[in-house]
Amino acid sequence: MPEQLHKGTCACGQVHVEARGEPYRVGVCHCLTCRKAHGGPFNIYAVFSPDAVTVSGDVIEFASSENVRRYSCQRCGAPIYSTYGRDDEFYLHPGSFDEIGVFAPTYELWTKRREPWLPSFPTIICRYVESRPVWRRHEPE
Repeated sequence: MPEQLHKGTCACGQVHVEARGEPYRVGVCHCLTCRKAHGGPFNIYAVFSPDAVTVSGDVIEFASSENVRRYSCQRCGAPIYSTYGRDDEFYLHPGSFDEIGVFAPTYELWTKRREPWLPSFPTIICRYVESRPVWRRHEPE
């Protein structure tokens, strides 16, 4: 079976992203930094190896905290990807991809900051009150 290729763009179409294969994991984060950086009540991300990701177009880099680097389209400002203190993982935003429904989250972080009106995600099988207590490539196991 051929390796899957997921394609997407920023809001204005200047920046293109491609991700090959399956992500390590897909999560939902409710922390205040993610909420403020994305302007929403939570952030969803699909975590890939940098070797599996190609980004083309002009991006700008922001530091939202000591270890977090966020990359957005220089023209429209749409978030493209982030790195979280590790150079071996790219956190891509499923909303940037052309395909719908491909990246279903399986875990949530910082649920103590979760909006009380938000319904449960049917694909979530693991929840953390704050950060993941132990770093693992895949989640949950």
